[in-house]
Amino acid sequence: MLRLQRDGLAKTAGSSAITVSHAGETLVVSLRRLSGARRFTLRVRFAARDAVLTMPARASLREAREFTERHAAWIAARLNRLPATIPFRHGAIVPMRGVDHALEHRPGARGTVWAEDCRGLRDVGDAPDGVDFVLCVAGAAEHVHRRVVDHFKREARRDLEQAVSRHTRVLGFPARSVGLRDTVSRWGSCSASGSLNFSWRLVMAPPFVLDYLAAHEVAHLKHLDHSERFWTLARRLCADTDRAEAWLSAHGAHLHKYGVAES
Repeated sequence: MLRLQRDGLAKTAGSSAITVSHAGETLVVSLRRLSGARRFTLRVRFAARDAVLTMPARASLREAREFTERHAAWIAARLNRLPATIPFRHGAIVPMRGVDHALEHRPGARGTVWAEDCRGLRDVGDAPDGVDFVLCVAGAAEHVHRRVVDHFKREARRDLEQAVSRHTRVLGFPARSVGLRDTVSRWGSCSASGSLNFSWRLVMAPPFVLDYLAAHEVAHLKHLDHSERFWTLARRLCADTDRAEAWLSAHGAHLHKYGVAES
């Protein structure tokens, strides 16, 4: 995202941010004004790998800067503790449907991306250490990232369309459409018109998690809220609702560390 900085105030698309210095490092903190906020609240977002300051609507930029400067050390420490990103490149270990795969670039091979089971190769020493499956990527090295993302999107679309179709049959009416996104704030959404959207990163999670998110958004086709009626329907569609919610709470944010494009 392009940031234009002047006098410590950075303008971004549809928002603003302030910059502060700590130990020779420049920190950019996004500002979020809320009419209902009564105090300043700082948080570091794992998925977006940034810092956000929520502030009362009537608070001044001077107050926001002073608050941020007082907590600059905390912001820097939290940002520095974020797990390292894992680009899609040769040798990386990435999950697909909850199972670790070693990315293997095969420039001379034909095709695009495919998975291989290497469990039978243990005795001959040709299997990668610690993993049972390889995700093979053909073509030039500069295309590996895009090809892996495209592969995950294709697999996610197939799994999600099948899951949505299965759950809507129980519900009795179909979704208007199924789309893919790469959002950091939500795993899925349902519009008032019945269009469902999901994060393609769900294909990296165990299948029961993807199935739950499909059931969750399908339940919104009938109840566009999180009322007790909604949760009753969601649990009827997916018996693993509580288990999937627990998995997402513990591990969901980590899915965003994979596939960060290298600059």
